[in-house]
Amino acid sequence: MMELKMGYVILYVADLEKTKHFYGELLGLKLRNEFGTYIEYETGNTVLSMNTRESGREITNLPIPDEVRNEQTFELGFVTEDVAGTVEKLRSAGVPILLEPTEKPWGQVVAYAADPDGHYIEICTPIG
Repeated sequence: MMELKMGYVILYVADLEKTKHFYGELLGLKLRNEFGTYIEYETGNTVLSMNTRESGREITNLPIPDEVRNEQTFELGFVTEDVAGTVEKLRSAGVPILLEPTEKPWGQVVAYAADPDGHYIEICTPIG
């Protein structure tokens, strides 16, 4: 059987500069590549990529919407030992905090914020 590995995730975004500020400046991810409207960040084993909605439509021919969606069907999880500190950094920059740091029954501390396009961003401690 063929083995599949997650190589990258691409988010389609409205404003590349706001996105770069959020992921690069606020979350501190290292920029890996930038090609016009397409950018990539190092996140460990999987690359996190972004492209503008317009460019995404041109490249893929998929019906990527222009507007920010209120509903989300996935989240991006970022693991850190300092959930509270990360949440405070985001809050001080005006980022919407959707869930304050909360300890889950399994011992993990989890918080949620929203990126500039409304994507759910989980900030959490390692599991186990």
